[in-house]
Amino acid sequence: MRLLAGLVAISFAAAAAAQGFPNKPVTIVVGFEPGGGTDTTARIVGKTLGEQLGEQIVVENRAGAGGTIAVAYAAKAAPDGYTIVLANVGALTANPFLMHLTYDPLKDLTPISMAAIFANVFVVQPDLPVKNLADYVKLAKEKPKTMTYASSGVGGAGHLAGELLAIMAKVDLVHVPYKGGGPAMRGFLGKEVASFVATPISSVKQIEAGKARAIATTGSKRAELMPDVPTVAEQGYPGYEALNWYGFLGPAGMPKPIVERLHDEIAKALSNPEVVSAMKKTGVEPQSSKPEEFAAYIKREYDTWGKVIKQAGIKVQ
Repeated sequence: MRLLAGLVAISFAAAAAAQGFPNKPVTIVVGFEPGGGTDTTARIVGKTLGEQLGEQIVVENRAGAGGTIAVAYAAKAAPDGYTIVLANVGALTANPFLMHLTYDPLKDLTPISMAAIFANVFVVQPDLPVKNLADYVKLAKEKPKTMTYASSGVGGAGHLAGELLAIMAKVDLVHVPYKGGGPAMRGFLGKEVASFVATPISSVKQIEAGKARAIATTGSKRAELMPDVPTVAEQGYPGYEALNWYGFLGPAGMPKPIVERLHDEIAKALSNPEVVSAMKKTGVEPQSSKPEEFAAYIKREYDTWGKVIKQAGIKVQ
């Protein structure tokens, strides 16, 4: 009887906390420097989210270790909804297999909602004798371990996309990691690498200027910014998909009413026409999801990239 009374009291306390939530600023922690894709998305969504909640949204940058520093910080925060993190695919589903982490992404966090999802694009040097993915694979097979591709870092979406292609096409590609998308693009433009798995927004101007040639995108459907560029799957590799995505999570143990309130407000913000327009201009597709749907998606991605990392023998360099 006492146990039942205790559970009822806890339930009432959680509901009361949700009714008064928020009554102070909410912090969105981001694991990358200001100006990057994750940071930009957090600020676009955060502005509207703050207006809806009637409280200030503070974006706090805790950059480093592929976004894992920010996730670790959020995982240890009080589970009251006032500290959440906008995390990416690497920090949640790849880095657990690449480095020692102080958190378990499947146990120590509360998924709230997906925020954005988008495909990357394979670009090659314009003077490379490659017009499409078939040419790229053919050249890589003719000259094993000489086809280099840049990415924004080990375990990131670009790196994973390249390794998945290498496995499915049975070719040896040489990964060249950089410390971010900006340095990777500079390396590509400086002819340091033959190809680059880039974000559409970072490469579209280079493609239009003839400084890069797009040969494939990594999603299951064509990218909105590049509707004329076929996907990897379309070009002979059915089932291929390597998406970049961001999602909101909080610490484990958050009261369900607060999770639901945050989810509902985030979903509302992501459907706001101004937010949709601003995000699409950066090359990302707004996408919300229910907490349980997001949790299931993280688990699927975790299993998928864990297998790819193990099969490819990826190590942190």
